[in-house]
This record gives sequence, structure tokens and C-alpha cells, in this order.
Amino acid sequence: MPTFTNQAILTLKGVSYASNIITGEIINVLTVDKNAIENEYASGGRITYVVSLRNSGPSPLNNLTLSDNLGGYSFSGDTLVPLDADINSIAYYINGQLQPTGSLDVSAGPPMTIGGIDVPAGGNAQIIYQTTANSLAPLASATGITNIVTVTGEQLQTPVTDMETVVAGQSPVISITKALSPTTVPENGQITYTFQILNAGNTPVVATDDMILTDVFNPRLSNLTAVYNGTFWTEGIQYTYNEMTGEFVTLPGAISVPAATFEQNPVTGEWIVTPGSSELEVSGTV
Repeated sequence: MPTFTNQAILTLKGVSYASNIITGEIINVLTVDKNAIENEYASGGRITYVVSLRNSGPSPLNNLTLSDNLGGYSFSGDTLVPLDADINSIAYYINGQLQPTGSLDVSAGPPMTIGGIDVPAGGNAQIIYQTTANSLAPLASATGITNIVTVTGEQLQTPVTDMETVVAGQSPVISITKALSPTTVPENGQITYTFQILNAGNTPVVATDDMILTDVFNPRLSNLTAVYNGTFWTEGIQYTYNEMTGEFVTLPGAISVPAATFEQNPVTGEWIVTPGSSELEVSGTV
């Protein structure tokens, strides 16, 4: 709470007499509470923020301005902003009643600003808006985005602030591609299916995650062999194969995929993601 001091000076025939110093305190009547609906984010993912303003004073607070720094952080002497504001997503409530947003003065920024907010005496207002994590958003494990919201206005003695932190999602981000070689093969020729499993997430896939790959080969393969990351597999230990149906299934625990690595471009600050990968080659005679 801001405090103030004051002292009077009395002058008589060139002589000054000082009063005692009094101290007072100004109580903030506006409180701001900022919360994210999502607990974590991914690259390109949406984060929804709810900013609640409560006025405990006897008079309305009008024409307030909300500013959000969108998670700006220092990097190589510059400020990088990891969130893009979606100003079309803004919802404005007063005492729980949805208000038109046409009266608001909005800028996507950064920082994002929303002006023209009113909070009635003894009442509340809410501003809800969405942002998108861009290529400057940290993605490695144990990282996150902390952004600060600041509310100012002529009726406020000092700005009122609050902050919220959302962490980078702690999970694998898996994709798989399948290739065939050769694509043209004679009868009784040999073909190879190559499966590449990529993990763009900050958490590895480990044996206890029990990842399973299933494929039904058509045409069916005979004399099948499987090679995983350069090592031959044994049927019944790492996989099963039914020559009658062509169904190939890896057994739980056989496949693991390392986490991605993350590197920040020293010039632009963008995060470069190098996925972890594992490769399975299945060969046989058609």
C-alpha cells in the first residue's frame, strides 16, 4: 500500500516553526487477479487468460487500461515476446454480464493493451482473451512463460499488477512415417518397409511407456526380418508376426524414442527443434 508523509511550516518574523510529521496510507481499492485456463502449452498452442478486477471502493473506476507484456523476456540485449495476442477473442464482463467490446480501445501490441474498462463500485469486471505460443516460446523441459498484466487509470494512485506462469508441456510429441523400397518389385522379390518414429517433445518415450506399432502387410511377407536402430530383432521377444494374416506387432517395451533437443537461434531467438528418432526396418519376400 502506498504511504505518504506531510509536515507544516509556520513562519513568524523570519523564524520558522515545523510541525510534527504525519504519515498516512492510501489503500488500493482495486485488486487484479490473472489466471490461465491451461496449465501448460505447446508450440503453436493456445493459452486462455482470465483477468479479474475487483473494486472494493465506494466509487466506480472508469476508463482503466489493461496491459499484458505477453511474456516478454531478455535475450542478447533484446526483448523477445513468446505470445501473440488474439484481440478478436476478447470477452468483457461487468458483474458477470457480458458487455459489448466495441467501446474498448484494443491493441495487439506487444504489449497488448485494452483501454476503456469500467469497474463499478463494490463490483467486478473480467477480461478474457487468448494468446498463441509462437516460435520464441521456450519448449525445453522445466521452462515456461511468465507474463505480467498491469492495470492503470487516472483514478488509481499506482498501477496494479499480477502475473501468471504457464509451463511448457512435459510430454512426447510423436509422429511416424513409413517408406517402401523398392516401390516396384517382381514376384518373389524382397521389399523393405522403413518406419521412422520422431519425437518433437521434451520427454522421451521409454520402455515402460509400452509404445506398440501394428501393421498388416499386404501383400503378406515371408522370411521376415526386423532391424531396430541397426540391431536385429528376435520374433517373440521384440515382435510377433502372423504369416497367414500379414499382421506385424511390436511387443510392449521394444520401442523407445529419445526426447527432442532444443537450441535457440543466437540472432533471431527462435527455438530450433531437432526431434529424437528411432527407426525400424522390416524386410521380407512378397
